[in-house]
Amino acid sequence: MEPGPQAAKAAATSGTNSRRRAMTEDSIRAGRRPIVGVMGSHAGAHPDRARRVGEWIARQGYHLLTGGGGGVMRAVTEAFVRVRDRPGSALAVVPAAAGGGGAPPPGYPNRWVEIPIRTHLDALGSAGDEPTSRNHVNVLTSTVVVLLPGGAGTASEARLALRYRRPCVAYLRSPAELPGLPEAIPMESDFNAVATYVTRHAGPAAAAPAGGGRRPA
Repeated sequence: MEPGPQAAKAAATSGTNSRRRAMTEDSIRAGRRPIVGVMGSHAGAHPDRARRVGEWIARQGYHLLTGGGGGVMRAVTEAFVRVRDRPGSALAVVPAAAGGGGAPPPGYPNRWVEIPIRTHLDALGSAGDEPTSRNHVNVLTSTVVVLLPGGAGTASEARLALRYRRPCVAYLRSPAELPGLPEAIPMESDFNAVATYVTRHAGPAAAAPAGGGRRPA
């Protein structure tokens, strides 16, 4: 039995709406700028590598995400922010101080962070993969994760990257720079190999908005 005019019209409208929704979702995905999470020591800055990574992420048009503290986090964010006319932003997922009523620990976020994301999560260091650690948010928000030298907290982020199946590469000169690094995480000492890994997994960044990107802070 052939459908009546009203049923045919309703089916056609439904099909058109479905196609429009699909096109809108594709457009949103296409315009969503990849986020490169950089995780590393809160004490040692490892400035040469941090600077190279931060500048490269900015020039690729990606967003940068860190934990918002000192050391590697500060160094990579400063290098990123100092790049002129970059379209991406410097984000940071900020922990809470233990028993501080939601206030961040001293030094968080560092002065180079443009978009601080405050949390109530206060587990740090060796407790970095506990449910009360913001490391889960760091990893889940990142399109791809780059590890620089660090300690127990950085190693926990490597484990979380495996748990959540986030692409992750360690930019290290030797395994000793990140004790506890899982064997399944690739380690590269050559920056070009790190850049190739990130590009392969993050893909091209979305086009810069009309009028160019932002100036350094």
